[in-house]
Amino acid sequence: MNYMLTSLDGTPASRLAFGTMQFGGRADAAASRAMFDACIAAGITHFDTAHVYTDGASETLLGQFVQDRRDSLIVATKAAYIGGAGRANILASAETSRQRMQLDTLDVLYLHRFDPDTPLTESFAALAELKDLGHIRQVGLSNFAAWQVVKAAHIAADFGLEITVIQPMYNLVKRQAEVEILPMAHDLDILVAPYSPLGGGLLTGKYATGGTGRLSEDDRYAARYGQEVMHGAAAGLAALARDLGTHPATLAVAWAAAHPTRPTPIISARSLAQLEPSLAALNYQMTPQTYAAIAALSPTPPPATDRLEEQS
Repeated sequence: MNYMLTSLDGTPASRLAFGTMQFGGRADAAASRAMFDACIAAGITHFDTAHVYTDGASETLLGQFVQDRRDSLIVATKAAYIGGAGRANILASAETSRQRMQLDTLDVLYLHRFDPDTPLTESFAALAELKDLGHIRQVGLSNFAAWQVVKAAHIAADFGLEITVIQPMYNLVKRQAEVEILPMAHDLDILVAPYSPLGGGLLTGKYATGGTGRLSEDDRYAARYGQEVMHGAAAGLAALARDLGTHPATLAVAWAAAHPTRPTPIISARSLAQLEPSLAALNYQMTPQTYAAIAALSPTPPPATDRLEEQS
């Protein structure tokens, strides 16, 4: 089972979340608004941003868009990607995010990444302070390893806090979360909201037809998704999508959501046209046969015990 996020008025989190990383960047205000409205129309209630996205424009635009329905939506943001996870930085980041979004309370505040140089006791003391003030409702962790989540959950409990949601990377060609993170979170009743279900756009099939995007424009993404086996999996997914009469992005998102632990993938886009195939995954009926066929397109990561034996 997973923790169920709800909004201020009790509206449950949708099966997909929408990430606003492109708001105010590759998506201007008009394109951002169009995507937000499409998400609302489709039933998305869970929106994700971060303090560092597009120099604050992402939070500012999202805050503008949610005002007239704020109580029925879940707004999550992240702190401490830069500057460390010390008390002063967490408090300052959270306050900046509240001011940008014109929100009294942030539904979820994530630590954006693990900070090895700051004791977790200091980080969670700051988060507890924010919760006591009513400035945050839930605590999340992004880009933490499974052992780091367990350690953080133990320390959080000393401050009367729970880790209710985590954000790892997870998609058809990046499946390491299946080894420890997804089972760990399921056992601890933590919701998993994985990012990059489309593998930086690789799983949309556009690069095989000469399309451009992060993989062709950003060296980090090119390296992350540069393996031949990954491109082979993307080609296989596109072929399967053609056979099924659907879009490969729809299959990719629906597949990630269909993992037995029921994660909530975070979809994103830079235009409404780009978003629509991912939104369609909300209503896609994934059969066990299709799930297995998609999973067979990429290698399954070895169990943790096998990896330990390899290292010994």
